[in-house]
Amino acid sequence: MTRVAITRAMPEAEITAQRVRALGAEPVIAPLLTIVPCGYDTNVEGAQALIFTSINGVHAFPAVREAQDKIILAVGDATAAAARAAGHKNVRSADGDVASLAALAKATLDPARGKIIHIAGEHIAGDLAGELQRAGYRIERRTAYAAVQASVLPPQLTETLDIILFYSARAAEAFVALGAPNAAQLTAACMSPGVAEKAAKTIWKRIIVAPAPREDDLLRVTLQE
Repeated sequence: MTRVAITRAMPEAEITAQRVRALGAEPVIAPLLTIVPCGYDTNVEGAQALIFTSINGVHAFPAVREAQDKIILAVGDATAAAARAAGHKNVRSADGDVASLAALAKATLDPARGKIIHIAGEHIAGDLAGELQRAGYRIERRTAYAAVQASVLPPQLTETLDIILFYSARAAEAFVALGAPNAAQLTAACMSPGVAEKAAKTIWKRIIVAPAPREDDLLRVTLQE
C-alpha cells in the first residue's frame, strides 16, 4: 500500500488523512507546522464581510454569534464547510486560491458597504489585501494564529514512505532545512508551483504539482492518475 506523509498542521491533517485513506493509500500524519493561537481583536462591527483563508482561521475566530449577519468568503470548499460547521450562515467558497478569492470578493461585495476583515495567520501567501485595496475596498487583516515551523524532524518522516504531501511553501522549506531524509527515493506532491519551488531545493525522485490549488486536484494527480 502506498504510504503518504501529510505535513500540514492539525486539525487539517486529520481531514486529509481521511481522504487519503478513502483513496486506498495509508496516511502518515507528520506535521511540519504547529498552529499557535494569537490574541487579537475579534470585534467585527462595521464589517460587511469576513474572509477566511484556512480552516485554522475559522477555528481561531470565537465571535460567531456576533458575525451572524456577515457575509463569509472562504478560500475553498473545506474552509467553507468549516465555517458552516462553526455556525456561520452566509458562506461562499472561492474554490481556489487567493486570486479566486479576490475575484469572488469583487463580484460579491460593494466597497461602499463597509470594510472587510481577513481572519488570517501570521504568514499568508499572495497579496489579497493589495488586490482588494487597488479595487477600492478597505480590508483589515487580523492575525489570529501563527503556524510555527518544526525545529526537529517528525520521526514519521524517516520511516519508509512513498509520497510526501506539501500544502505550503513553509512546510516544504522546513523539510528541506531539516535534512530531507530519503527525498531522492520519494515523490513530493505540492499544492502549487510556489510550494514546489521550495521543495525543489533538494533532489526528489519526482515532484508533482497540483493543476489547481485545491486538495481535490492535488490528491487526484497524486493518487488517482
